[in-house]
Amino acid sequence: MRVGVYPGTFDPITLGHMDIIRRGAKLVDKLVIGVATNPSKSPMFTLEERVAQVRRETAEVADGTVEVVPFDALLMKFAEVQGASVIVRGLRAVADFEYEYQMAGMNQQLNADIETIFLMADVALQPIASRLVKEIAIYGGDIRKFVPPVVADEVVARVAAGQ
Repeated sequence: MRVGVYPGTFDPITLGHMDIIRRGAKLVDKLVIGVATNPSKSPMFTLEERVAQVRRETAEVADGTVEVVPFDALLMKFAEVQGASVIVRGLRAVADFEYEYQMAGMNQQLNADIETIFLMADVALQPIASRLVKEIAIYGGDIRKFVPPVVADEVVARVAAGQ
């Protein structure tokens, strides 16, 4: 069985993430979405809330071949535990590529048996970034074209509550 891991903080999950999940799930028998803690970021949602969002939004994707798992470890260790042979990463722009290229090289040094594959985001979804979605919401902008409807409601409610 070919297992892939799609890691991210998903704070919040966007339509761009959903695009990569749908397409990535077609490339493997099982896609594990690793919802990460990231000490360098200040998430709007807790790890548990993000896992719940991702599980809810991906429930209908790939007919049950998608699993959502929280993790707080080195990505390659997490991938090994999941039995993954592939890391799936989404690319939006050249700046993403430079960062992801460096990460892929480091990850290959850690475990050469796990390949990294890059999927280009759908052209219409390329500008979407979780960071920008949160910023737009904080300043009262409409985020419904960037995230699933329930997620939009959750972000707006979190902003209204003072985060």
